[in-house]
Amino acid sequence: MELVRLERRGAVAILTLDRPDALNALDRATLEALRARAAQLAEDAALRAVVVTGEGRAFAAGADIAEMRGLTPTQAESFSRLGHEAFAALESLAVPTIAAVNGYALGGGCELACACDWIYASEKARFGQPEVNLGILPGFGGTSRLVRRVGIGWARELVLTGAPIKADEALRIGLANRVFAPEALMEGALATAQTIAEKGPVAVAQAKRLLLEGQDADGRVANALEQATFGLVFSTRDREEGMTAFLEKRDPAFEGR
Repeated sequence: MELVRLERRGAVAILTLDRPDALNALDRATLEALRARAAQLAEDAALRAVVVTGEGRAFAAGADIAEMRGLTPTQAESFSRLGHEAFAALESLAVPTIAAVNGYALGGGCELACACDWIYASEKARFGQPEVNLGILPGFGGTSRLVRRVGIGWARELVLTGAPIKADEALRIGLANRVFAPEALMEGALATAQTIAEKGPVAVAQAKRLLLEGQDADGRVANALEQATFGLVFSTRDREEGMTAFLEKRDPAFEGR
């Protein structure tokens, strides 16, 4: 059985966590599989967008508590490092990633969703960082990515109380971008992914990089990076094709170079 399934819909990839009996809990093997899938996708020149979701009634209900229970402090640090490596590999993909959160996204599951570029949620989705209920704390980026997503106040409340929130609340605080009826979630995520696939691939990749790198940079540094990259994309065939197609009133045929 593949712990993380990979499907293709044209230029769009779908990654599905596939441990439904365990609510897609993130054990070491699943994290290693996710890291390997991200590495595989990083080498795919035809890829334009990725949708991440979970099989069954959970996106990912958190890290695997049964596996964590017996860890030594050194092993726990190693486990945390693996989670960070897997999520960073996903976050650093040149193409946009959309988390299609179909159900529980708790602990590591919420952290996985936050490692994606944005989150679409089913009305049945539930988000939270319940680690303090177990006497531990978030270990896969919850104290950093969540702050950037919802601000320090909401991050503190979610992390320090361990209380879950529903999809409508996630939407209100900016954790989720959109909420869908359960049966419409994947259709909505794939439609957006396909929209991205039709844009200039180099421009999308460079814009994603600037958004990621610029979020923690000094404003002057971020602006300088933007200026340099804006000039760089003028050297691409995609830029020439995009502008020519616009002036000729036709759809562009981007090549990704």
